[in-house]
Amino acid sequence: MSTTIPITRPRRLRMSASLRRTVAETRLHPSQLVLPVFVVPGRGVRRPIESMPGHAQLSVDRVSVLAKEAEAAGVGGMMLFGVPETKDEVGSSAWDPSGPVPQALEAMADAAPGLVRWADVCLCEYTSHGHCGPLRGDVVDNDASLPLLARASVAYAEAGADIVAPSDMMDGRVAAIREALDAAGHTDTVICSYAVKYASGYYGPFRDAAGSAPTFGDRRSHQMDPANSREAIREVSLDLAEGADMVMVKPAGPYLDIVRAVAETVEVPIVAYQVSGEFAMIEAAAARGWIERERVMMEALTGIARAGAGIILSYFAIEAAHLIGEQG
Repeated sequence: MSTTIPITRPRRLRMSASLRRTVAETRLHPSQLVLPVFVVPGRGVRRPIESMPGHAQLSVDRVSVLAKEAEAAGVGGMMLFGVPETKDEVGSSAWDPSGPVPQALEAMADAAPGLVRWADVCLCEYTSHGHCGPLRGDVVDNDASLPLLARASVAYAEAGADIVAPSDMMDGRVAAIREALDAAGHTDTVICSYAVKYASGYYGPFRDAAGSAPTFGDRRSHQMDPANSREAIREVSLDLAEGADMVMVKPAGPYLDIVRAVAETVEVPIVAYQVSGEFAMIEAAAARGWIERERVMMEALTGIARAGAGIILSYFAIEAAHLIGEQG
């Protein structure tokens, strides 16, 4: 009986680490990573976030230290989320020039000028009811929210934000923000729209960190239904027509099919947010010895990039940047 010897052996290209690196189809670079950070008033403040090991609410001086660390690791940028001292029905602290985000943006420019400065734009952290805009009865008033989101965006641009990132999912907010930025002379400020933001169960730890859980109801009236995919392309198309320069898919891991679909449809930079729940699940499983933490962390990030994301927001950003550097 003759034995057939295979001529083609894909294994040949997997036989060593150096070969695997040489033929890798997807490559991560630290500059693709953006670190989300929660900023609070005060000095010397570091409040650990129980559901997000290794992360904390930080005062501006502590953000400056973290920014230097991120820049030294090669991380591309930091996204700032504000946790204000006072809240009201309309979220007016969002556009306070003395608020935590504008102050942190200015401090970042001095501490780490090589980092891209991102500012999340939403009112949920700033409203007393925890919803993404002022209410009309028990529902967010979409149109009344637009000038407030625009006002916050201008405040962040004035403080030095390179990118403003509206995450509220109000219809028409990109156009309102672009008009306001241009009118204020910030024609070069980039808008990264959270164009595809699902009403997800993966946001729990973030809401603890940002103090943004709604006091009643939920956000399904404006965030996307997890069952829908075609709607994602429509949302992206609308935001690009209104002036968005980049678009984001959130969450990343459970929606890699959406990341791929968006990447194949448009030619602007694609951002994906590996959200707090994704981070917390990896940390919790690793803490119990169920998975190899670093291996799974890098596998998850590689999967997001492989799906088509050129930029990834991740709470692993600094650690992943160090690992990428070590691997060459």
